[in-house]
Order: sequence, then C-alpha cells, then structure tokens
Amino acid sequence: MHRTQLCGPALAVVALLVGPVTPAVAGDRPFSFSHEFSSGRPHDARLTIPSRPSIDHVLVDAYRGKTDDGPGTVIQNRGIAASPFGPAGGVGPGGLGNYQVTAHRTAHGGIFRHTPSLHRGQPVYVDAGRWRYVYRIIKTRWVSFRSAKALRAQRAPVPGRPGVEPRHAYITISTCATPEDHARGNYWTDRFGNPEHRIDKIGVLVDRVPRPGPPR
Repeated sequence: MHRTQLCGPALAVVALLVGPVTPAVAGDRPFSFSHEFSSGRPHDARLTIPSRPSIDHVLVDAYRGKTDDGPGTVIQNRGIAASPFGPAGGVGPGGLGNYQVTAHRTAHGGIFRHTPSLHRGQPVYVDAGRWRYVYRIIKTRWVSFRSAKALRAQRAPVPGRPGVEPRHAYITISTCATPEDHARGNYWTDRFGNPEHRIDKIGVLVDRVPRPGPPR
C-alpha cells in the first residue's frame, strides 16, 4: 500500500477488476451463524488464520477512524493490523455488524500477503478478552479507493450493502491490490500510498468459544 513497496507477481484475479464489485454478502447461508455476539465494544485483538501459510496471533490495534486513513496507515506501518471504529469505522471483535481489519500485503512485513487467496469456508479466529470469535469466509469483494460508493459499501454494517440493518456479525479482512493494479499499468495512489484497489475477504461469525490461554 506504500508507494515505495515492492510488487509480487500478479494474480489471476486481475480480470475481476474489469467487472463490478461483488455486491451482497447476505444471500448465501451455508453455515450456522452464531448469535453469541459480543457487545461490539472496540478492543485490541489477536488475529489467527490457520490456512497455509498461516497467520498466527497478529496484533490488531483498534483506533477511532476509517479504513486506511492516516492513523490506520501509521498502525499498519508498524507491521501489525489496524481496526477502525466509530461513526466512520466498524464494530469491535464479535460485534453485530462489520468488524474491519486492514494490514499491508507487500510492505512493512506484508502480514496480509496471503489473505487474497483465502477461500470460501476457511476459518478466521479473533481472540479478544476471554473469547475466541470464529468466522468463516463467505465472499470476496474488490474496492476502489477512487469511488465513494465502493468505500461506503466496504464500511457498511453489512459489507457491500449500505443502509441494510445487520443481523449477523461480519469481518472484513482488507489488503491492497498493488500487484494486480501495477500489472494493469495502474500506479495511482492516494496521499497515504494506498493503491486504487483493495481485496476484501468477508467472513461471518459462526461460533464463540473460550479463548485458548490467558486473556490479553
């Protein structure tokens, strides 16, 4: 997401950029959705994605703001993940609505380098307080930073559906599409170094279990 970052090989999903952003996430219901919500209070957390290669207990720093703004970029530049909350952000871990988590893909450690390859049904664990919130990936969305409409959809309580009241707890795992943009000759960035497009993996809460190990 930083303008000086190195790019990896482009993925086959480049072709998706020519089509519309995937819309709703609420239509497909292949899992038993949990209603063991948290209060939605902002909370620092630890993120684990057990797919190979795995992401293990990455710190997610909660801050007041919106996805990939200035403060969020500073957090990501520390090699950890950022989670905005407040009027322009999302809810806390396990909360009813959209828990938003962003991190770098190719710069500053690139902890989200493999998240664009997450598949439908793969688990994501978020540890906060005494609980582990278990999400399952259900959708992929592409977001354009040059489109206010696309950003509203990304940040909506039901990802992709602004104005819809949430009935489930969602997670949006977001990282840059720099390799794909550069492969198409698109080198646009905003003032924080974000490229035009982002790849979001949307998950839904399917379980809440006691957190392994001591609370943090």
